Amino acid sequence: MSAGWKVIGFAIMTFVVAFAVARLLVPDVVPVGYEEAQPSWAVLTAFVLRAIELVAAWVAAIALVVMGGVWTRRQLRRVAR
Repeated sequence: MSAGWKVIGFAIMTFVVAFAVARLLVPDVVPVGYEEAQPSWAVLTAFVLRAIELVAAWVAAIALVVMGGVWTRRQLRRVAR
């Protein structure tokens, strides 16, 4: 279970860092096609940082589900004995 908590912690830290960097570097970037033109570097940076956020969130969620399954399996085995 220790490795699972490390994965979750790393994913959460990655999410927080990507979120903070996105707010600092490109705070007002919106999807392309709205009223005013935006620099392509800002749109691409926002896209990459958002992708990193989403991947980190999914990794944390999947690790949490797997750890929950392992815990449940251990509890069921303990009851069966």
